[in-house]
Amino acid sequence: MATIRDALYQAYTGEAKAALRLKVYAEKAAEEGYLQMAKLFRVIAFSEEIHGARALRVLKEVKSTEENLAESFESESRVAEVAYDQFIKQAEAEGNKPALLHFSQSRDVEETHAKLYKEAMNHFLEERETHYHVCKICGYVADGVLPDECPVCGAKRDRFASFD
Repeated sequence: MATIRDALYQAYTGEAKAALRLKVYAEKAAEEGYLQMAKLFRVIAFSEEIHGARALRVLKEVKSTEENLAESFESESRVAEVAYDQFIKQAEAEGNKPALLHFSQSRDVEETHAKLYKEAMNHFLEERETHYHVCKICGYVADGVLPDECPVCGAKRDRFASFD
């Protein structure tokens, strides 16, 4: 029999997946000109995020910022080094080129996430201010300088979202 912790974790992961799926649905609805449907998807995605965040708090997964940085660094490192490497091998074995490209680029981006967390941990007390730029194609995060081209997927600089 599953524990209450298992149930809370399932609730968290289910809500997180739903929120992301609904955000992608909202983008598609907006592209197709269904602005009210896009709004509905965004609103429900936000609600699902609230549910997921509540489950995380009940699970006591939200700790101090320093602990959260360390956990995020470890998580990104595990995903890049273990999960994506396995996914890449599977995609290669099946000859699935779109999946192979997705997994390879995602692994590379996860490695940059880990580096960003490590850098933040090294400068935690300084809390230096920086500007981030995220490639809207592959998710690569540039720290400080907006690149002319994404080093992971080659997207041009106009395909980046800036976070100041």
